[in-house]
Amino acid sequence: MQYPDDDSNDTEAPDSPSKSERKRQSTALLALGEELLSLPEEQLARLDLPDTLREALQLGRSITAHGGLKRQKKYIGKLLRHLDTEPLLASLEQRRTQAIRATGQLHHLERWRDRLLGEDVRAIDAYMAENPGADRQKLRQLVRDARAERENNAPPRAARLLFRYLKALQNDPPPPESGRITGF
Repeated sequence: MQYPDDDSNDTEAPDSPSKSERKRQSTALLALGEELLSLPEEQLARLDLPDTLREALQLGRSITAHGGLKRQKKYIGKLLRHLDTEPLLASLEQRRTQAIRATGQLHHLERWRDRLLGEDVRAIDAYMAENPGADRQKLRQLVRDARAERENNAPPRAARLLFRYLKALQNDPPPPESGRITGF
């Protein structure tokens, strides 16, 4: 039943967002501002930001008082409301994706190191099959040294060297050998 004074359908324009939606947008912009505040300086310099926002972020980094920092974050959120944040969000998402990928690669290397140290020669053969450019002799020596350290309860110096070697192979894989002898 409708009452004659019920104008609930006529109070808002159909295109304007609701108050709840505006609050969600404002909260999202505050979170974006906090993420910008937490970025390292060199990554912040790579972003295309207006000077007023860049100055507000620099000021926000220098504020230590809780109340003042909270006000500065709200000011940064206000500045973000007047910007197109899609390119900014895309670059931050790309940064997050790269960090996740790098962490995954390090975990992969750690699993290989643990497998090389925990298994016998078959693990070295499996690693060599996956990475044919690796130096088998150096790999075996590093594995042997790391196992000896583990048995003697010594600090894991050789295990760290093994990890560094695996990481160097991943970052800079040696060129595959052509089968020809050169230099004669």
